[in-house]
Amino acid sequence: MKSFTELNQLFQQYLTQNAFSQSPTTLYEPINYILNIGGKRLRPLLALRGCNLFDGAAEKALPVAMAVEIFHNFTLLHDDIMDNAPLRRGQPTVHTQYSVNAGILSGDAMLLYAYQYLMKIDNKLILPELMTSFTRMGIEVCEGQQHDMDFETNPSVTIPQYLKMIEYKTAVLLAFAFQAGALIGGASRRAAAQMGEFGRNVGVAFQIQDDILDTYGDPAVFGKKVGGDIAQNKKTYLLLRAWERADVEQRRQLDRWMLAPLEGMDEMAKIDTVKGIFTDLGVRQDAEKVMNLYLERAFDALEDIRELNFGKKEVMRDWATELMGRTV
Repeated sequence: MKSFTELNQLFQQYLTQNAFSQSPTTLYEPINYILNIGGKRLRPLLALRGCNLFDGAAEKALPVAMAVEIFHNFTLLHDDIMDNAPLRRGQPTVHTQYSVNAGILSGDAMLLYAYQYLMKIDNKLILPELMTSFTRMGIEVCEGQQHDMDFETNPSVTIPQYLKMIEYKTAVLLAFAFQAGALIGGASRRAAAQMGEFGRNVGVAFQIQDDILDTYGDPAVFGKKVGGDIAQNKKTYLLLRAWERADVEQRRQLDRWMLAPLEGMDEMAKIDTVKGIFTDLGVRQDAEKVMNLYLERAFDALEDIRELNFGKKEVMRDWATELMGRTV
């Protein structure tokens, strides 16, 4: 079985070989730009790993890995336009580097190319199933993004609603990558579905971890400014749990800081005050418990796959543990 380093090299070579070199360059240059400004390549590697786990040559899953990476970056490109974000991975966003119109049209083309790459898989018998799953996943990602935007003006978001939103916005793509790769690798449909559940639960845990790190992480390790979610009034697991637990005075303070317009706000005072309330209420510890609960669900799904031996399951448990930064 290939290591993740070997899988990354395999995918990077495929990505380079399949660079968009056709005309008009004004359409395809922004696509190459966003595909090559960094990123961990996590999602395409999961497709390759899903295939490789079931004794399938990872190379067979390269078209699906490419489809997943193109689709993921398409969502980032359009998200950046909706958020009016100036930077992505430390570089100017596509709409900043080129134009909003270029970002919209190049993103549309990326979505179509994702389908084109899906159709390149060798096993055409599973193609209808993959196309159906990919379409459903894409719709769920759009629904998750819309829920996230709706939450910005909804003062009564519940934790179950939030968990569903991050499942759709983040986790379903990880689930598809694992499930599609497993099918290509020869897994039974039951085993492939369990790989999808493994990815789905890891994805939710990963997003909750991101909420925690945004408030409590080390900026040098986390890679971005700590407290950004608080500064932007983002409804995270930490904030929703704090609203549930707060007494009258704490709720008044949270409402004052987190429901007010961003303009004219003392950002550092806001971050310090809200973080202090989070700490007083112990919501970090509660978030960590829920994060670990989803990770245990992922491990349960993995354990249920009879087609994988102990060693391969251990590799995936170690990967998930490392991804989450857990020591146990």
